[in-house]
Amino acid sequence: MNKIHIQHFFDPATSTLTYVVHDPKTLDAVVIDPVWDYDQAASKLTTKSLDQVVAYLKENKLQPHFVMETHAHADHLSSSQLFKKFFPDIKVAIGERITEVQKIFKPVFNMPKDFNVFGVDFDVLLKEGQVLEAGSLKIKVFFTPGHTPACASYLIEDALFTGDSIFMPDSGTGRCDFPAGSAEALYDSVNGKIYALPDSTRIFVGHDYQPNGRELKFETTVGQQKTENIQLKGQTTKAEFVEFRTKRDATLSAPKLLLPSIQINIRAGHLPPAEDNGVSYLKMPLRQ
Repeated sequence: MNKIHIQHFFDPATSTLTYVVHDPKTLDAVVIDPVWDYDQAASKLTTKSLDQVVAYLKENKLQPHFVMETHAHADHLSSSQLFKKFFPDIKVAIGERITEVQKIFKPVFNMPKDFNVFGVDFDVLLKEGQVLEAGSLKIKVFFTPGHTPACASYLIEDALFTGDSIFMPDSGTGRCDFPAGSAEALYDSVNGKIYALPDSTRIFVGHDYQPNGRELKFETTVGQQKTENIQLKGQTTKAEFVEFRTKRDATLSAPKLLLPSIQINIRAGHLPPAEDNGVSYLKMPLRQ
């Protein structure tokens, strides 16, 4: 019988899964990959997704220690900082390679010269192999780059939270065509780290795109992935995967919220500094 309890929250607008993991005995908890709702046409932020998670935490009298980001998401804005309004002691954690992503995107958005690219906007920068303690919860950090250079997966007891590295078996893996993404690195992350875990290890994915209109699914196992993943099985060679992933990514459009998301998420969920009229602005570089 598993000790931890895992509650999922699904945002249909971005197909994102947020998780709350807690110890039923001590009520210690962490939040993984929360969403800040953004209406791009109106450029309006709302907190429907956040409110559901906060209500769950409060109703169950949980003590959340960390908001844990698996990477700087390119398809939704993170609501990580907003949790501090309700839980002042909560900390925002991410893999320490986030600094590489910050350095890539600072010039893309011509961000202010004083924008720090050493991860200081995050409260905790996690190291490869580190075991983070959140009260009674012990969280092992696996760096799983490829989708981005800074992706991390989190193992809590027998449950691995993989972000966008790998999805349900009928959806394959994350794309690798973002700056500094790498199909070779993703293969090594999945085949060399995730598939090296016991076959019974549960995997909780970061998105579910519900192919062919099927019902929502978010939990699978290492064993199922190795035998059923349509893009990367246990016996798939690196050459086969890299060829497939490269060709597939060349056909994909950019995520709808790519530009807004990156600007918020590399700031650890902070808005850009308000200008002299008290309003924060997002930049949209134009390409000709």
